[in-house]
Amino acid sequence: MAKGYEAHQQRQLALSAFGKELARRCKSKCELTGASGVSLHTYEIPPTADIPELPRCIMVCEQAIDQIKQPSLIIADQWRHLGQLIWSDTPAVQIMAYRLLKHIAKDEQWARDILEEAYLDAETLLEANKEAL
Repeated sequence: MAKGYEAHQQRQLALSAFGKELARRCKSKCELTGASGVSLHTYEIPPTADIPELPRCIMVCEQAIDQIKQPSLIIADQWRHLGQLIWSDTPAVQIMAYRLLKHIAKDEQWARDILEEAYLDAETLLEANKEAL
């Protein structure tokens, strides 16, 4: 058990080291909701590698994390701005926007329309399809 705890602590330390760079990139706003003035956390996009990688991380607020981890909590109309995020310059943001849209598209035509119009390069699309919400 101590070995697993130690590995978890080392992983968390590595993730926290990305904080400053991620905060600069996102200008201290949630990269998925755009919320500012809220507590932000480093979210590592699954599937995760053995060693955390900065390009697989985004800064998100608690509300976004809750909905990512429990897709049943997603309120589709609160995510209409994903149509803009899918065109982000940050592949990690594109991946999460795609995954959220794909989940919402099961019930919402507007999300299907965005996915039809969106373009992701082959590598980003492959990553986006590796896991679903």
